[in-house]
Amino acid sequence: MTSLTPVPVCGPEGPLRAADGPLRPAPVRAALFDFSGTLFQIAPYADRIRAALGQAVSETAMDALLTGLEAGLAHPAVVAAQRGRDVSAAAHRHAFTTWYASVPALAPVAEALYEQLRSPEHWRPYADAAETLEALTQQGIPLGVVSDVGWDLRPTFARHGLDRYFSVWVHSYEHGTEKPDPALFGYACRQLAVEPAETLMVGDHPAKDGGAAGSGLRSYVLPAGAAPGAVRGLDAVLGLALASRR
Repeated sequence: MTSLTPVPVCGPEGPLRAADGPLRPAPVRAALFDFSGTLFQIAPYADRIRAALGQAVSETAMDALLTGLEAGLAHPAVVAAQRGRDVSAAAHRHAFTTWYASVPALAPVAEALYEQLRSPEHWRPYADAAETLEALTQQGIPLGVVSDVGWDLRPTFARHGLDRYFSVWVHSYEHGTEKPDPALFGYACRQLAVEPAETLMVGDHPAKDGGAAGSGLRSYVLPAGAAPGAVRGLDAVLGLALASRR
């Protein structure tokens, strides 16, 4: 098992001490991926709401429900429930069901909507996920998942045949903390037997996934908002990994 090189202490202008070793950045030897919004996206909310209610919902009524969910994101009780959302399975469930229930018409199906979130059949991988993971694997780059989540993601990956690419699974709720806590990235690197400087974190959240840079990793942050099943632009990950080896 590799030891982890400490991240240098930086002042406002940069590192306080001169770095030891070669000035050229280390090649990428491993890659870590976020889950939601990076490799997978859940089915559209409108489809999920209709399934949970078990009845037809007009476009006008659906627009009102979605507007209610948007407004609910700013509700004090919902905002409070999001704090520490991913540190335990219970906190995760509470955060989401509180949000769903902020819309009175959805309160009776809040638990059903949450169970959809946990169900593999409601998630779709992005169109370029499999080919990117396959290409990285063919290049001998080991892969791990580091996700802020409240349940085990392996069944979802397995349903779509993508679990075979990953040897490390880091679920925040199993560690009692959230990204960008260095503990999560450090654990993943140790499990993969690589240094943080040799590892690329790929995600869609600037603070959480981009925050991996604070632990000495490189990070690549995708823009938010890609539709389920769309091409995500994951081919750039392979390009970054290969470019680091030249």
